[in-house]
Amino acid sequence: MEKQWLEGLRNTVERVLTIPYYQERFGAIGINQAEDVKSLRDFQRIPLTTKEDLRKNYPFGLFAEPMENIVRLHASSGTTGKPTVVGYTLNDIKLWAKIVASELERAGVTKQDVVQIAYGYGLFTGGMGLHYGCEELGAVVVPISGGNTARQLMLMRDFGTTVLACTPSYALYLAESLEESGISRDELKLKIGIFGAEPWTEGMREQIEARLGIKAFDIYGLSETMGPGVALECPAHQGLHIDEHFYPEILDAEGNPLPVGEQGELVLTSLDKEAFPVLRYRTKDLTTLHYGTCSCGNVGWTMERVTARVDDMLIIRGVNVFPSQVEEAILSLGEFEPHYLLVVYRVGSLDQLEVQVEVDETSFFDEVRELEGRQERLQRRIEEILGISVRIRLVEPKSIPRSEGKAVRVVDKR
Repeated sequence: MEKQWLEGLRNTVERVLTIPYYQERFGAIGINQAEDVKSLRDFQRIPLTTKEDLRKNYPFGLFAEPMENIVRLHASSGTTGKPTVVGYTLNDIKLWAKIVASELERAGVTKQDVVQIAYGYGLFTGGMGLHYGCEELGAVVVPISGGNTARQLMLMRDFGTTVLACTPSYALYLAESLEESGISRDELKLKIGIFGAEPWTEGMREQIEARLGIKAFDIYGLSETMGPGVALECPAHQGLHIDEHFYPEILDAEGNPLPVGEQGELVLTSLDKEAFPVLRYRTKDLTTLHYGTCSCGNVGWTMERVTARVDDMLIIRGVNVFPSQVEEAILSLGEFEPHYLLVVYRVGSLDQLEVQVEVDETSFFDEVRELEGRQERLQRRIEEILGISVRIRLVEPKSIPRSEGKAVRVVDKR
């Protein structure tokens, strides 16, 4: 396998060495041709690629194909600067569709299914990536995009949707809206959910499965490496199987490789992309890699569920805090709705963390003593996990804004 990986990695090295930016960076460490990478250890000498590298070369500076060979462009939102732009040749689009189709098939999706895609369509890769993969598989696609929840539920019933694809936070919102819509769960044919684009916990999976009556699968991908389909769970739920067209690594905070089985930042290299190959791209996603045979029969790399993003990390009084840790604490008690908000503020020179959590409608009318008991139990649980003191604020049902895309979990007022 190492020989096979090295061959694929050399192909990508050869392709990116047609790009002046990479020629200069690689030349500085003595890699001027693909043959200079003689081992995986040599490969790990190659400089890491970051989102900042992509922005420096905006818009098309890292394309390995002339524009006449590019058939599609996608881009990130660019909320923190210029967007990162990725390009695709026709072969890239066909490969992407095959990868996604193969991943969906592993999760149990067939050509008999009706797939409602509630990821956003447009420059974001989520909607289009799932769309082409479903068509390649032969399934019926409902390209509804995000939002318009009442219409989502109506078409879900009327079209006989069997597979829902969206962010996990929006799936939870759909479940909540279904309970208020007058549409019975028995009127729906839903059986599978394909959820990704944001970190989510096992507790969130249990909530979604219970409320929608489906089997929920975690999908992983990012625009820079291709889009959705880099990895997807199988029914065993023992990790996400990474597609063979990508080579994964795990790094520590200083960028040094970690052994298989240790948690760190996921780094990906594309092995067969033409227009926009990426070498050792820092995803900023925290996970753990494993290699071996799954109970489903698949042999290869698996990654554990992404627990958090490096970007999501808050530092509160010197302690690293991730929203997913708070979510885990909330859902572990089973006494609250899975909707929460972290508000960070400063009193004098000290950072403070307030966790706002919704109570459900039945407990909202409980006696004050009971609510105070719940609040104290949650505070103890969160402080056990985080190791710092927090303030808990219980809020009314449905008072925390719902998201039709990626959920907003943090408000930083510092």
